[in-house]
Amino acid sequence: MRDLIAAEWRKIWTGRAWWALGLSAALLCVLADAGYLTQALDQLPKGTTTEADLTSTLVQGWFMVELVAALATMLAVTREFSNGAICRTALLGGGRGRVLTAKLVAAAGTGAVYALAAGAAAAASPWLFLAGRAWHPQWTTTTTWTLLGVMLVILVGALWGSLLGIVIRQQVVAIVVLLLSTWLVSEGLLRLAPKIGRFTIDEAMAAVYRSGNDGVLPIPWALVVLAAWIVVAGVAGRTLFLRRDLP
Repeated sequence: MRDLIAAEWRKIWTGRAWWALGLSAALLCVLADAGYLTQALDQLPKGTTTEADLTSTLVQGWFMVELVAALATMLAVTREFSNGAICRTALLGGGRGRVLTAKLVAAAGTGAVYALAAGAAAAASPWLFLAGRAWHPQWTTTTTWTLLGVMLVILVGALWGSLLGIVIRQQVVAIVVLLLSTWLVSEGLLRLAPKIGRFTIDEAMAAVYRSGNDGVLPIPWALVVLAAWIVVAGVAGRTLFLRRDLP
């Protein structure tokens, strides 16, 4: 099993996709934090925000790495379905169940790597962005929980991306579904039907990393919703992977 997990790990980290996605995510997070800082520098003298709020916001901006982690694990899965290598993997891996377990373990490990890297960058960002300015970071308990929330949703995102890839199989379709659900469906439902929208996986993640969106669930319930989404996707992915014909 160890060799099988190592093989799945190499599939995720081989090629240009992982570092290109990581570099893109870092750039987006830096740009987002720069935008937050510009707004905050106008608000701080007026007292409409505080250094503690700014510190937490700069940390929270690194949640976007979650999408990159999801795409990285999704691409690794759908690539095998697209080129037909999944059949060979299932035969050499000793069965579909073992292969599925290895893929999910490798996805969780990938999410942990992205989470640790993003966590380190997020923790350092307040000091980097406020260096040489009159304002200074103020790390609070809220900031700590925000950082932990950001790291958790990145880990969950990696699992979610892998499971979506297993369920959908088609690479382009899977990517479109992920992007649309992240950028359009969840936000639209939260605005049009908040009682439904707050139960989407993306809005549950937003609650966990303390996005400040109106109408999201309390964090304990958001964690339950996240777990429910992963369990449902896991059951669906396992059922389809074990019973449906492989390409």
